[in-house]
Amino acid sequence: MSAFASLPAPARNAATAWHLLSFSVCTLVTRPAEYAAMLASFAARGFTPENTEFLYLDNSTGNGWDSYAGLAHMLGQAQGRYVVYCHQDVLLLADGAPELLARLAELDQLDPHWALAGNCGGLPNGDTAIRISDPYGEDTTRGTLPARAVALDENFIVLRRDSPVGVSADIGGFHLYGTDLCLHGRLAGRSAWVINFHLRHLSGGRVDAGFCDVQERFQRKFGALFRQPWRIRTNAAWVILPTTLHTRLQGWWQMRKRRAKALKRYG
Repeated sequence: MSAFASLPAPARNAATAWHLLSFSVCTLVTRPAEYAAMLASFAARGFTPENTEFLYLDNSTGNGWDSYAGLAHMLGQAQGRYVVYCHQDVLLLADGAPELLARLAELDQLDPHWALAGNCGGLPNGDTAIRISDPYGEDTTRGTLPARAVALDENFIVLRRDSPVGVSADIGGFHLYGTDLCLHGRLAGRSAWVINFHLRHLSGGRVDAGFCDVQERFQRKFGALFRQPWRIRTNAAWVILPTTLHTRLQGWWQMRKRRAKALKRYG
């Protein structure tokens, strides 16, 4: 009997498959002077060429990139273990690279399936958790941190590369991509957290007509997606995702018959 051919060696040891860089800091830039100040504040707080790359897309002469497409593009280019997607008008204060690594290590212990972290976000109970200085308040802390979130504010979001989460390709614009990321993470069984990482955001943000347009597209997309009863045909079986009492009963009855058939056939 011939032996199996030897398998090729893996490209990396899975237990130590970390990127050489700790961080990829990704930003859409419309005002180069603000971005330069942001870079200086990161450099002063330990984000060095040895541990960080800074990626940006130039929107200074027009919005050639929206946030959804821009984030997807930069994620494809990023080499860091953690991808930091942040606004150009954030400035680091006392917290820097060592503190951020410590907060993320805390999440590793708290929930190995975490995928996203930020400094502000909405909680499952409808409250918000916040750690920021911005036009609404100085050195603001709200909630017990870290706090599990269902949405993250877009001023500062960390994505964990070994728990990849993507963004929608069919929403577009410059708002709610933090919520979109969190929702995709939840569908993948991953979590998002607000952490104790203090920085300054020079803008308070605004809920303008553009925000409303994105919100309408977001709600229309996911409302239709989750409202409809899903009957998915695989090669092996129909899979029913229950969204109503009728489909819950249908799914229960289907699985009861399928389990009985499987036990009879396979024991």
